[in-house]
Amino acid sequence: MSIWELLLAFVVVLLMLVALLANVLVLMCFLYSADIRKQVPGLFILNLTFCNLLMAVSSMPLTLAGIIYKSQPGGDQVCHVVGFLETFLTTNSMLSMAALSIDRWIAVVFPLSYHSKMRYRDAALILSYTWLHSASFPIVAASLSWLGFHHLYASCTLYNKRPEDRTQFVIFTGVFHALSFLLSLVVLCFTYLKVLKVARFHCKRIDVITMQTLVLLVDIHPSVRERCLEEQRRRRQRATKKISTFIGTFILCFAPYVITRLVELSSVVHINSHWGIISKCLAYSKAVSDPFVYSLLRHQYKKTWKDILNKLLKRSSINSSALAGEPRSRSLPQLRE
Repeated sequence: MSIWELLLAFVVVLLMLVALLANVLVLMCFLYSADIRKQVPGLFILNLTFCNLLMAVSSMPLTLAGIIYKSQPGGDQVCHVVGFLETFLTTNSMLSMAALSIDRWIAVVFPLSYHSKMRYRDAALILSYTWLHSASFPIVAASLSWLGFHHLYASCTLYNKRPEDRTQFVIFTGVFHALSFLLSLVVLCFTYLKVLKVARFHCKRIDVITMQTLVLLVDIHPSVRERCLEEQRRRRQRATKKISTFIGTFILCFAPYVITRLVELSSVVHINSHWGIISKCLAYSKAVSDPFVYSLLRHQYKKTWKDILNKLLKRSSINSSALAGEPRSRSLPQLRE
């Protein structure tokens, strides 16, 4: 193996371990906290977490084996199943992010009617659509034998081995990425830009009230005034940073891989195999970033996993103190004798 291949293998191992750890932690928070389970977005986050976990235990290990052995790992049946899962899980993840953005849009733009517009039943219907949408493409690909090991990405994915099917495969690939990546990106941009517009409007109203208050309080200390102005600036930047993170991570992780898949359809452009694996690793990195972007960095999840950690540490300390006190309790009767 070359240095590049060793480095790419190390990156895949790192992505796999971090994705497993982070998504298991999100799942633990969901199971531990009743408040998180009551929230409608929790269903979308749970679906996204399961997709990321399945990706980490199915597609990533076979890509690692493909990088190391430079050939198809396992038999054709295993590769077809993993290719089916990879196509399904990637599409499902994208649509789950779009569903989360729709939920935030309704919550921010229509706050008074949110609970009537987004109920558990509505979320279940949206998830049902994402599953049907995500399953339709790999089912078609499997029926046409367009799943297999692709050496360019060292993974089991969409792949056409028959030259006579090239035109149909090109059309299928274009439609697939248009109705998965492009559709999700359009929904993300539309909803989050609407959310940003409302957030900026509220920030302007708060800023006006803050400035009027500072003008009236003529005896206020300069440090307090400066602190208020600094908080005002942070408030304006907070919504922009969050929305930039949601859209930016989506584009950064998925766009290189999707563009590479589309460019690959052209026989004119030659794509380096190392770049193919790098673009695949970027797509895998979404399974690592999602738990932090959508869950673990939020206050409610932070509080939950800290409670879980404190509970585990308290239980271990009680057990250790009990074990430490056991020899003493046993030695007391001997001393009395």
